[in-house]
Amino acid sequence: MAEDNDSTDEALAGLPADIQETLKRALATAKARKAKEQEQKPQQQSSALPAAVEKLPLWPESVRAVPNGFLRSALFGAIRKGRRRFMEREVIAALEGIELRYTGQRLDQSDLDVYECILQLARFQPLGTKCHVTAYALLKLLGRTVNGKNRQTLHDQIVRLRSGTVEIKHGRYVYIGGLIDEAFKDEKTHEWVIVINPKLANLYAKDAFTLMQWGERLALAGQPLAQWLHGFYSSHAKPHPIKVETLRQLSGSENESLSSFRQKMRVALDAMAKVTGWTWETEAISDLVYVYKTPTGSQARHLIFRALKGKGSTDPKK
Repeated sequence: MAEDNDSTDEALAGLPADIQETLKRALATAKARKAKEQEQKPQQQSSALPAAVEKLPLWPESVRAVPNGFLRSALFGAIRKGRRRFMEREVIAALEGIELRYTGQRLDQSDLDVYECILQLARFQPLGTKCHVTAYALLKLLGRTVNGKNRQTLHDQIVRLRSGTVEIKHGRYVYIGGLIDEAFKDEKTHEWVIVINPKLANLYAKDAFTLMQWGERLALAGQPLAQWLHGFYSSHAKPHPIKVETLRQLSGSENESLSSFRQKMRVALDAMAKVTGWTWETEAISDLVYVYKTPTGSQARHLIFRALKGKGSTDPKK
């Protein structure tokens, strides 16, 4: 109380004595009224309100929703099967506007398949809760034969997704953590219990993820570069021309020869075009790749809105 009086006196210093006395009486009256009001208020509950429930957006069964940062980077690389190197907060090649680091065993396109299917199941319930699924159901969803070898491969991939740490910044949102929060398995029933971090929902903000055609991706199984290209171009409504060298970096290719990568890329683009109906061409002098595609309904609306906004209108109806 003495400290309050001292601070009041200091604030009123320099004013005429009668005005100081008037202001002090007014302050004292206001304090007394506030104290009385506080006494009359009912005591509030000490427990905090429950946090808002985080859920993924719902999407059709025929597609897989993937954050654009995962599709426009080398996080899930187009790499060969075999031994994987360990990465320690390594910067991952990504398009401008996406900042990404990764710690853990390197991830590939097959790992992305597993992650997509886990999220496909998790979208029906609040994130952070237990998602129950058998290895049989997951393998069927992945289009894989149900046998001991594939069950072990699935186990290894879930471990890899759980143990790695992703640091990703895309726009205003930053996510640091594992792609899977927790995973349990019943060795007798082969049932998995998987938990996804609720904060992952930030990567599913409007225009931050892509609905990728799952049937097309399955048709490209076993062709990691074709799958990566399919995901990359699926995330663009109207793809811009891009250099072959840039595609090599973004895809995470381990091919050290640009000419060799260029040849493999052409084969992969042909495979992608066959299942999607898209077309492509390259320009020899600039070494640019052009991909032409028919945008989906949502992508078409996005293009129209962007064009109108560029003309000074923010209302797509105008």
